[in-house]
Amino acid sequence: MSPGMQRQPTRSQTHRLRRKPPPRWSRWPLYGLFYGLGFPLTRLLAVFGRWPRALSSWMRRMLVRAGTYTPTDRDVLVCSYFKTGTNWTMQIALQVAHRGEAHFDHIHDLVPWIDIDPRARFAVPATDDSLWQNCPNGLRIIKTHAGFDHLAYRPEARYIWVVRDPKDVFVSSYHFIRSVTLGRLMPTLEQWLELFLSPHTLFGSWARHVDSGWRNRHRDNVLFLTYEEMKADLPAAVRKIAALMRVELSPGELDRVVEQSSFAHMKSISHKFDMIEMPWTRPHGAMVRRGERGSADELLDPAQKRRIDDYWRDELRQLGSDFPYDERFGPA
Repeated sequence: MSPGMQRQPTRSQTHRLRRKPPPRWSRWPLYGLFYGLGFPLTRLLAVFGRWPRALSSWMRRMLVRAGTYTPTDRDVLVCSYFKTGTNWTMQIALQVAHRGEAHFDHIHDLVPWIDIDPRARFAVPATDDSLWQNCPNGLRIIKTHAGFDHLAYRPEARYIWVVRDPKDVFVSSYHFIRSVTLGRLMPTLEQWLELFLSPHTLFGSWARHVDSGWRNRHRDNVLFLTYEEMKADLPAAVRKIAALMRVELSPGELDRVVEQSSFAHMKSISHKFDMIEMPWTRPHGAMVRRGERGSADELLDPAQKRRIDDYWRDELRQLGSDFPYDERFGPA
């Protein structure tokens, strides 16, 4: 095997992962069970003002689990808020680690996700040393949506911090949860907005996540990026990520990483990033949907966009953060 070529994960590494959809014979019974219970339950929760907060409380517990993992000097953590270009950044980091030659059937064959319960067997465990042993640069890429208030910080590990305009985060999250989780049980747009602009929002406070990365951006092992600057200049973002990872890419390797991380290429292999398909969901392509900046207009009117700006700007102020919100995400 030539230097820089990534070995395909072996069956021993991936055979215990389970991402297959339910058997075809079970689809209609599961569909009926999900909606038969889901419709009355969600409407009852809505009467008491608990829908969709009940969903949020379950997802927020995932963040606590991320802190149980202690990173090593082999680890590069992609720390991105929910729907902030996570798969894109993972793909860049993974291709940098393997010099543009990372091959996989699913991204989580090679990238652990420390927020989820290992018993779910959706992603390869972070304790699998074969991930860095089979990498030409001896690195392991790890996914998390947690901020530094939940993560174990280690100076020998490396952290890629990615943030995105919260208006686009909101729109992307609405489409994603409807496609991969709730289907026809999805809350109304206004209910989803009320949840997003509250202490109960999914995966914790957007402002707290931004601020925890921003406060640590001067550390040598932390790279703070916005989704918008990555979109504006992908080769520059790749070079910054490679520098953080201490991987020196040749011009040809840089070109390969950029091509492998382009939206067009990732869209063509979008099934390699999908969640598990259930009878009531349509996850195909949901992970790599549009890849646009400034997409909030497709769902939000000007007043709703102002509400999001005002809320998260004020949350940052209360945290004492000097993150330049208006410069990065404020009204044009």
